[in-house]
Parts: sequence; C-alpha cells; structure tokens
Amino acid sequence: MSARYLTSTLPYVNADPHIGFALEIVQTDALARAWRAEGHQVFFSTGTDEHGQKILEAAEKSGKDVQDYVDHYASEFQKLKEALDLSNDTFIRTTDAHHVAAAQEMWKRCEASGDIYKKAYEGLYCVGCEKFLTERDMEEGKCVIHQKEPVLLKEENYFFRFSKYQDALLGYLSRPTSVVPEWRREEALNFVKGGLEDFSISREKERLSWGIPVPGDDTQVMYVWFDALTNYISTLGWPEQGGNFEKFWTNGFVLQTAGKDQVRFQSLMWQAMLISAGVKATDTVFYHGFITSGGQKMSKSLGNVISPYDLVTKYGTDATRYLLLRHVHPFEDSDVTWERLDEWYTANLVNGLGNLVARVMKLAEEHLPGPVAVSEDDVRIEAPFVAALDAFRFDEAMDLIFSHIQKGDEYITENEPYKKVKVEETKEEAKKDLEKLVIHLAKVAAHLAPLMPSTARAIQAAVATNTKPENLFPRLP
Repeated sequence: MSARYLTSTLPYVNADPHIGFALEIVQTDALARAWRAEGHQVFFSTGTDEHGQKILEAAEKSGKDVQDYVDHYASEFQKLKEALDLSNDTFIRTTDAHHVAAAQEMWKRCEASGDIYKKAYEGLYCVGCEKFLTERDMEEGKCVIHQKEPVLLKEENYFFRFSKYQDALLGYLSRPTSVVPEWRREEALNFVKGGLEDFSISREKERLSWGIPVPGDDTQVMYVWFDALTNYISTLGWPEQGGNFEKFWTNGFVLQTAGKDQVRFQSLMWQAMLISAGVKATDTVFYHGFITSGGQKMSKSLGNVISPYDLVTKYGTDATRYLLLRHVHPFEDSDVTWERLDEWYTANLVNGLGNLVARVMKLAEEHLPGPVAVSEDDVRIEAPFVAALDAFRFDEAMDLIFSHIQKGDEYITENEPYKKVKVEETKEEAKKDLEKLVIHLAKVAAHLAPLMPSTARAIQAAVATNTKPENLFPRLP
C-alpha cells in the first residue's frame, strides 16, 4: 500500500465557518478514512489562512488586535474537528513560525530560479480576491466573483514570472488526472492557452503591515496567496528533507481538495511556484461546486447562510455528514434549504437507516440466543463503492449504501420474520432470516465507516452485542 497525502484549502479567518467549507472538509475526511481502511498510510492536513488585507480590515472593523482576531477565528475552525468528527492529522496556521520560515524559503528558491523581480505597477485591485484583476476577471466593471468594483492601486511590488511557465503548465495539465472533474481541467487549460501574465506577489508594508516579510526587503510583505499556498508543503515539514515531506509529498500520492473558484490558484499559480522551487507538482486537485440556498448565493445580507454548527445542533454530526455527502453534488452547484434538509433527514435517516437498524436489532435481541457470527467476507467492501469514492462520487457511494438499506426493508416485507418468529413451526426459519438481516446490517456499517463513522460504530457495537442501540436519528420536533 502507498503513502497518500490529502489536504483541504485553508479558509480565511475573517468570518465563521460556513457550509461550503464544511462540505469540502467532510469530503476530504471521507477519503482519508476510506484510504486508511484500505491500508494506505495517510496524512490529512487542514488549517487556516490568516494574513492579508481582508483579515486586517476585518480586525480593524471589529476593534480587535489582529493577532487576537485571527486567534479567535482559528479556534472556531479548529472546533470543526469535533463537530464534524474529522480525522485530520494536523492543523496548520499560516501565522505558525515554521510556516513563516517555509514561505520565506519558497520565496528565496523562486528568486534563485530568476522568477521574482520588482517593478512599479498600476492596476485594478479586488480586496475580496486580494489580487490585481485582468479583463478576464471582470464583467461590467466589477469583479466576477465578488460583484464589486475594484479600486485603482499604484505601488511598487515584486512579481512572479508566471508567463515563463506556460508550456510547463500545459504539460502538467495534459495529464487527465491532474484536475477533477474534467471540465475544470479544460477550464485551466483554456486559461493557460489564453496567455499568462506575471502576477504581483508582494504588497507595500506601509499599506499592509499584516503579512510575512519579504526576505531581504523590509518595505514589503508577501502577497497572501504566495504565503498561504506554501502551507501544503510546510505542514509536512518542508523545507527540511526526509520525514513526512519526502514520504507523503515526494514519494506519495498528493491530493488537494478545493472549491471551483480556486482553479487558477491551486492548479496554475501554485503549480508554477512548485516547478520554480524544484518541488514535485500536485498529483490531483479535486474541485467541488458551490452550495446555494433558495436559488441564491449564500450571504449574510440575505440571511440565508447555513452554519455547520447549526446543522450539527439540529441533526447531529453523522446526519450532517450524510446530508453533505449524499445530497450535495460533488462537482456541480447544489441548492440547499432547511426544508429540504428536514425532508432528507426524516425520509432517509429516521425512516430509512435508523428504522431498519431498530427493527432488526430489536427482533434479534428478543429472539436470537446471542450475537451473530460475522465473517470478513460478510463485510467486504464492494468494488463499486471503492470505485465511486475513487471518482469522488460521494453521492453514488451513499446511494449504494442506501440501496442495501432498501433491500433490507424489502427482505423484511417479503419474509415477515416478525410474524414467523411468533409461530412455533416457522420460528427457526425466522431466526435464520434475522441472522441474515444482522449480517446485512454489518455490511451496511462497514460501508458507512468512512462516511458516517459514529453511526457505523454504533451499528457494529449493536451487532457485536446483539442489542438494539439507542435511537440513531431522533425525529425532528
């Protein structure tokens, strides 16, 4: 088995965690758990992005010291580990001393490759994107992502020779597995074919003090993206050779997960930086879609933002994981409302999985002499399930599990063990039916393990002790 490294993006700490990042981190966690179960050595990283103009402005607006501000929000993201039952091996903050040193080393190596130079620049700058915009980034004079007019900015910055890496990036993106889904790879290829412009990688310290100092120039701090992207290797101990960096990045399989708006940053800018620094490129970047609500993009002003903590409070941790993995499309945008979430929870968890486990284990507890023996073959993971996860089709993996839940319900309806067990002539036949159903639940639990780990453990414990578990999914009030 191989060494596998996977990492989410680092969310900005200028707001509380939202459902979009919860989707990304739960998807990443599901893969990490599945890979570990297959026997791979896995290193799973996440963390927070804590520098840049947006952070500084948000801290000033709140009246807080900027370090206190980022400490507060970093802790809010760290709480997701317990709330969503995440299995990440590390949590990196871009204010960590080791990361600061690694980002400066990345700068030095790109500079040594002749890829960093200084020049005066005047352009339109989007604070939301924290970058200068080109014509391709705007529509009707506004940033296409944030729908706000950029500000005209003139200053002297350092630039990265992005244009130098057009051919190298075309070669990298020619690999079908470099980007998933395929149409995001085409998007990246088309962007590169349209020509690459060198991009600014520093800001004047006089204007923006909250950033990592540029090596050898105290008047400039690093552009937040140049700093933050380095986290993917600094978290593994880079630039130190050997150890986790060599094992998981150099010699392992590297997967990054990100939202669909990240293609240029993750699959183009970051890969060019890696090539410049003499580091292996990312093997695969998987891009998920956005979550909308009621047909509109989530925003505080519209009042339609859904917090992962609110989801967990209402439905529970595993139910939240279920809702994100099965009912949000892995690649496309998905519309989610509280009404739909209630429907999915009640129909599929309360009346579906929860009801099946309760019925089967209650009958087993009452009528079987002891726990049913479950073999390795009984709980072997099915190839289509593995294939679905390998293709990042979390929804299809869940669908397969729930097809087995439906089969369990159908078996009870057809064979009626709850009736046969009450009649002496059919009691033994009913017990065999119940044994089959208990083994069926064990199989369901084995497949649920990477997706709904707590639920899987509860079912496995019930099977092992031949007892009906507590209600897995309470009805909504």
